[in-house]
Amino acid sequence: MSTNRNLVAETGIFKGLHSGMGLAAKGMVLAFVVFTALNVEFANGIYSAVRGWIETALNWYYVIALVILMFVCFYLMLSRFGNIRLGDDDSRPEFSRFSWFAMLFSAGVGIGILFFGIAEPMFYFDNTQPWKYPNNPFADVAGHTAMNEQRAVAAMRVTYFHWGFHAWAVYVIVGLCLAYFGFRKKLPLTLRSSLYPIIGERIYGPIGHAVDLLAVFGTVFGVATSLGLGVTQMAAGLNHLFGVDPGLVTQLVLIAAISVVATISAVSGVGNGIRIISEWNIWLSAVLLAFFLFGGPFNWLMGFFITTLGDYLWNAIPMGFQIFSDKGAASWQGGWTIFYWGWWISWAPFVGMFIARISRGRTIREFMLGVMFVPTSISFVWLCMFGGTAMWMELNAANGVGTAGIADLVRNWDLPSALYGTISQVTELGWLNWAMAALATILLATWFITSSDSGTLVITTMLSMGDDNPPQRFRIVWGMGEGFVAAVLLAAGGLTALQTASIAAALPVSVILLLMAYGIVKSLHEDPSAVAAPPEDTAPDGTRMAQELHA
Repeated sequence: MSTNRNLVAETGIFKGLHSGMGLAAKGMVLAFVVFTALNVEFANGIYSAVRGWIETALNWYYVIALVILMFVCFYLMLSRFGNIRLGDDDSRPEFSRFSWFAMLFSAGVGIGILFFGIAEPMFYFDNTQPWKYPNNPFADVAGHTAMNEQRAVAAMRVTYFHWGFHAWAVYVIVGLCLAYFGFRKKLPLTLRSSLYPIIGERIYGPIGHAVDLLAVFGTVFGVATSLGLGVTQMAAGLNHLFGVDPGLVTQLVLIAAISVVATISAVSGVGNGIRIISEWNIWLSAVLLAFFLFGGPFNWLMGFFITTLGDYLWNAIPMGFQIFSDKGAASWQGGWTIFYWGWWISWAPFVGMFIARISRGRTIREFMLGVMFVPTSISFVWLCMFGGTAMWMELNAANGVGTAGIADLVRNWDLPSALYGTISQVTELGWLNWAMAALATILLATWFITSSDSGTLVITTMLSMGDDNPPQRFRIVWGMGEGFVAAVLLAAGGLTALQTASIAAALPVSVILLLMAYGIVKSLHEDPSAVAAPPEDTAPDGTRMAQELHA
């Protein structure tokens, strides 16, 4: 197998990067931002038309693509390839399991689970159809049309479905391919390398450049969109806590501050800034989670979690194959499930690359068990404690079901305020509710910092042809550039258009993901180190020693 070709500049302003890729990436980002910002309405119309076509004409494709990726993950997890190490046979993990899990969760979920943790299950629990399509067709089909506990269980099942195994299978495939081809096969740690079993040396040409630029596109605009959504919720938090105007000026100041901190973290590297902030995120999140669990209806929440988890596990596979034909239900599926599948796919190059970067030395089985089950388990607990508490409040509201005020916020699409509206009702201790609202606002910032610094590291790694310690000056450029993109589009009112465009861009990425799944299975079947060997010839992890592969 070929070693990495030296395609990076050795002198000049692009020293350490692929000069052509660096110029093309900057030009692509600038052109897209200018096009969108100059006429947001026109740009959004184009992006929305493309996205609408994908969600209606290709919903079946997205459904089957996610199913294929999930089954490939479970196949590899249980196969004889599980003992192969992501690196040389004698390599061992760089990070402890706690640090690894913390960074996995920070990069893959982060700010999204705070933004949607209450709003999403509450939307599925509601039955008023504010968007003229069913809030939860799965519950309606089962006859749970009233806002009762059965509908609450169905609401959590759908929420788990969108944040569960199907979503993480996308990240697992990308992360596994990049770690395997990058650390074991010694190819560049970039998306292009996962296509080596299919196109061979052509990964170093225009096809490889296009694949990596697509990954850069998804990373820059995915991070920028999340930053825009996140600062709206942070601004809502500051308004709730201190009465600060949550308008544009506050949001731009927040973007600037977060971008600076995230850039500093990215410059310090994975082992320092990113790891430390990720670990603190876990501890602070545990405090907020305990507040919901012990401040809220503890016994009810524990029973609700067991019930909803079993309900999801029983229904996950049939839900994954469900395609609605009824017009209203199909509209719901396009706006929620297909949107989520596109969102996970568009983020896959970024999250997968970062997961690969922190997973060197682990076996394939350990990698897949850790990445597939640990973040999803934490997500399920989080979603149940947050969303379950909000639904319990609505079920037990003093003036009748649905009158606690949280459902009204979601109906009015004031999603950023749903979190704070719930926190303010958890206990009768006003100071404690205030303190937890402040902690949630801090977490919104720190979760995003870990996503942004990870994104910066991923972009510069790809542009440096897989150098996992890319030049620091370029980390600064791209770290601040992500904040600049978010600020410009937020000021122009183009974040929704950007989000729509990111989902549309997931279509070509999905094709790459399917090719990656085929390529990793093909390569593993051809890998001599996956074949049983006499005891004296095997590595400590049980695979054949095959040092000639690493020449």
